[in-house]
Amino acid sequence: MTRSIRMILPVAAVLAIGLWLLDARQMLPMADWPAWPFDAQAMSLEQILMAFGMMPRGTIALLAGALLGLSGAILQVVLRNPVADPTTLGISAGAQLTLVMATILAPGLLDHGRWPIAMIGAASAAGLVLAIGAARAFAPVTMVIAGMLVGMTASAVATAITLAQGEYLLSLVIWNGGSLVQQDWSGVRTLALVLIAGGIAAAMLARPLRVLSLGVEGAAGLGLNVALIRLLAVGVAVVLAAAVSAELGLIAFIGLAAPALARSMGARNLYHVLALSPVIGALLLSICDSLVMAIAGQGGEMFPTGALTGLIGGPLLLWLLPRLRGSTPPGTEKGDGTARRRDRAAPLLIGLVALLIAMAVVMVWIGRVPGGWAVLDWASFQAFLPMRLPRLIAAAAAGAALALAGAILQRLTANPLASPEVLGVSGGASLGYAAVIYLVAMPTAAALTMGTMAGGAVALALIGMFVSQRDMPPERVLLAGIAVSALAAAVLSAIMAVGDARAWAVLSWLSGSSSVVTMMGALGLAMVAGLLWIAALAARRWLDILPLGYGVAGGLGLPLRRARMLLILLAGMATGAATVLVGPLSFVGLMAPHVARRLGLARPADHVTGSALIGACLMLAADFGARMAGFPYELPLGLFASLIGAPWLIWLMMRSQK
Repeated sequence: MTRSIRMILPVAAVLAIGLWLLDARQMLPMADWPAWPFDAQAMSLEQILMAFGMMPRGTIALLAGALLGLSGAILQVVLRNPVADPTTLGISAGAQLTLVMATILAPGLLDHGRWPIAMIGAASAAGLVLAIGAARAFAPVTMVIAGMLVGMTASAVATAITLAQGEYLLSLVIWNGGSLVQQDWSGVRTLALVLIAGGIAAAMLARPLRVLSLGVEGAAGLGLNVALIRLLAVGVAVVLAAAVSAELGLIAFIGLAAPALARSMGARNLYHVLALSPVIGALLLSICDSLVMAIAGQGGEMFPTGALTGLIGGPLLLWLLPRLRGSTPPGTEKGDGTARRRDRAAPLLIGLVALLIAMAVVMVWIGRVPGGWAVLDWASFQAFLPMRLPRLIAAAAAGAALALAGAILQRLTANPLASPEVLGVSGGASLGYAAVIYLVAMPTAAALTMGTMAGGAVALALIGMFVSQRDMPPERVLLAGIAVSALAAAVLSAIMAVGDARAWAVLSWLSGSSSVVTMMGALGLAMVAGLLWIAALAARRWLDILPLGYGVAGGLGLPLRRARMLLILLAGMATGAATVLVGPLSFVGLMAPHVARRLGLARPADHVTGSALIGACLMLAADFGARMAGFPYELPLGLFASLIGAPWLIWLMMRSQK
């Protein structure tokens, strides 16, 4: 044990115990604390709150932190990935999604407890991410990108379902934030048993994992069944993380922070990392929860601890990025399959323009009325056109802008999983919008627009500063965006989880809607999308060379740093323009460039143009579905964008690399 560990751990333990005691003494003087065994019949109300609230809460914070720390350590060891944890690999979000779906859509499934539901979601997410990783040799960057995208998919669908059922809104927002509030000792007993079982399993797996750390070839040469050990280790990690999600909700990044802190304090040996990570995780979550209780003591508690732990993730990911080994090889766009290159793209592009116009006309001309579907007559068409045209223009322009951003990012990073959502601009813009809602008494449209643009600009500036100071491969830029998105999402969760009714307004905007867009705003967004398309065409040489790899691009005289920064700025502007008016929409920037490639639009100019047209068509379809599916009520546009995008995302990432 190093000197750092011997010095820091005792200090952290004293701090955790001291903070908890301070919070507990504010509730009840120590002389009046109830004695074991607790008898509620003989206690005062304050003693009952201490015995069945404060005490189990302090204990469960230690247990949950230990479980998450151990889960993250196992995942990092078995995947040889320093940024793997239940949050970055989408495991916790998968458990969250299934629990939210069961709570709202089929509450009868919870009669036997939340555990089976959480396990199904966590295992499904882990299986999907592992399948993607197996197809790409478990490259660390690709694994994290895939995991974060799976997590974003699950979180988007869970948010949309929550928003569709307003009576569950505030309780689910608080639970999803990871609340440690306890009413008895049942959760403590459950997590204690899981921790004991998980510790035994980790001890039994320690030696095979030590052999696996030599590398797949070396471990297989020594007779180790690599696939079986990976499956068992990941299974243990999934059970540990799902247990915490089932009991407490989503608590982010403790599993990432604990092993990282263990290594930073000198624990290089695998056994030391596995032993110290639960201890550090327990102390870290306990300290965070004590801080939450101290804040609650000043104004009443409606602030879940998981919202505070989420703030750790973004900065920690940025700190760990330079330490990542492995990268996504140049040219992985081939993972989308071999697509033919059209010699003449003009007829197809003209056909896409005609399709876009036809869709817009049809979506104005037909609709639902109380008696069913109807085709408008000419007089009704003229009456409805001024109302429907602005949202159609806005939806199409937003889809085009997001598709342009996706095409640029995928060519810049040579990564088929790149999309605007992971650039960080959408997260920053969302945070700016929420800040105006909460800080301004009567926010105007101009104030909301300025706040949204400012949030996106700050996120983009953070990524720009991070990239400009380091000569990193392009896929690390993508992970920098993921880190900023994670930080913005955590701050947003902390703001909203206070339980204020203004969370409804924020969630409504986050789900995406073009219903409030004016004609001026729609035309402005269309103009911005057009200017960005022209700028992308002007950068077509860069977009043609960058997917070949930075070595080739540099050899051909491409100004790498300037090209990278300008393309990131262009993608950020496209994403920000769409986000300002219709919210942080999902997946169009991922799907449209792939559809364009599959149609043979491989040249840069054809690719960005086709992507923009396809993105516009996809967003028109999502907007039409949002208006018609729940008639006479309008459903979230983001929900339909997710429902269109999620199947494509799963299909895309499950494809083996060619």
